[in-house]
Amino acid sequence: MGPKSVLVLALVLLAIVAGPNIRTCNGDCTPSGQLPGKSGNCNTENNSECCADGQMYTQYDCSPPVTGDTGATMTINSFAEGGDGGGASKCDEKFHNDSELVVALSTGWYSGGSRCMKNININANGRLVQAMVVDECDSMNGCDSEHAFQPPCRNNIVDASRAVWDALAIPEDKIGKYDITWSDV
Repeated sequence: MGPKSVLVLALVLLAIVAGPNIRTCNGDCTPSGQLPGKSGNCNTENNSECCADGQMYTQYDCSPPVTGDTGATMTINSFAEGGDGGGASKCDEKFHNDSELVVALSTGWYSGGSRCMKNININANGRLVQAMVVDECDSMNGCDSEHAFQPPCRNNIVDASRAVWDALAIPEDKIGKYDITWSDV
């Protein structure tokens, strides 16, 4: 099998593993649809946004390309049982203590689970921390009990535990949304 055949086979396998709703981008990732909102028992821990009946929420089936220094917005999430993260983490079907250095990545970066249980580097506030990917910050679905009645994530989110925020020494008044860069380890 020649190099071109191997490349084609690898791309076909990637498409099968990623599934029909996930695509990678060579440039900017544009919205792929709209999800009608449905309100419910929304957990507002960490000032989480809650879905509103009838409001339309943007969906993304991709994320911007990953580089050695990928720009992102870091949000805060509780991965603990009963926390604002909703159900158990997608990678290991477990809940995680807020003292663990764990994150969820937007759907495109989650890449069908290819980053599950792997560490990423997060740079912010002049510091670097490694955190383990344990979940997807779903950019296609939301506004239901599985997603704690929160809207779909944007396409550029690193949803991080409190421990990540603390390790980066983010000032208390900045916790919630913070511009960061990240990369694979």
